[in-house]
Amino acid sequence: MRENMMQINRWSLEGMRVLITGGTRGIGQAIANQVLELGGVIYVVARNQELLQKQLQEWQQKGFKAYGQRGDIANPASRQELFAHIAELWGGLDVLINNVGMNIRKKAVDYNPDEYDEILTTNLHSAFDMCRRAYALLKKSTYASVINILSVAGLTHVRTGAPYGMSKAALLQLTRNLAVEWAQDGIRVNAVAPWYTRTPMVEQLLRNRDYLDDIIRRTPLGRIAEPEEVAAVAAFLCMPASSFVTGQCIAVDGGFTVYGF
Repeated sequence: MRENMMQINRWSLEGMRVLITGGTRGIGQAIANQVLELGGVIYVVARNQELLQKQLQEWQQKGFKAYGQRGDIANPASRQELFAHIAELWGGLDVLINNVGMNIRKKAVDYNPDEYDEILTTNLHSAFDMCRRAYALLKKSTYASVINILSVAGLTHVRTGAPYGMSKAALLQLTRNLAVEWAQDGIRVNAVAPWYTRTPMVEQLLRNRDYLDDIIRRTPLGRIAEPEEVAAVAAFLCMPASSFVTGQCIAVDGGFTVYGF
């Protein structure tokens, strides 16, 4: 391993094959941009066909190697189809980034069963299945890793609603378990937990000045994050430079989770 490290650019993703769920907007799009700029090859899956095609065309016009397909990660048939395409296109995989997530903000007693199931299925159950399906492909890689995009809602209480926080906390534990279980196969598994980030998912909330002021008061750096700041941490965890980092969760939160009294 040490000899291999000396022969490569440890701060590059040159030639690495990266699968990103939800790679056309927000944090997922920023991660895709960062991976491409660092020399990686990406395959993105998203639900909006028009947006997906537009984004792929933009990347390809810049000379980047970007592929993708329309699909709903919450649907088992879509996941099966996705990995059939990945196996046919690449025959292996270097990095899986589980980025897709959704939320419905309510008090715990107000959720109906369908809403609860939708949050847990999209945020947790699909990521678990994505990891399992990716396993055989990742084993073929020299620098394989999985990056799970969480939220500080999985680390502490925030106003997202209980099911969302539950799903992210469980995804963190999945990260830890797989990091140990798959270490013998050379597959690293890490997580990134953003605080409020300027994305379409929270755009409406951030328009509420009182709510935004509350966020900023609880954030030592005094602002919300930009998607590129989350993407930079995810990219680092993909790199050979982070080759001895596994089972970790890095909070990209401006100091929020360590801010006591």
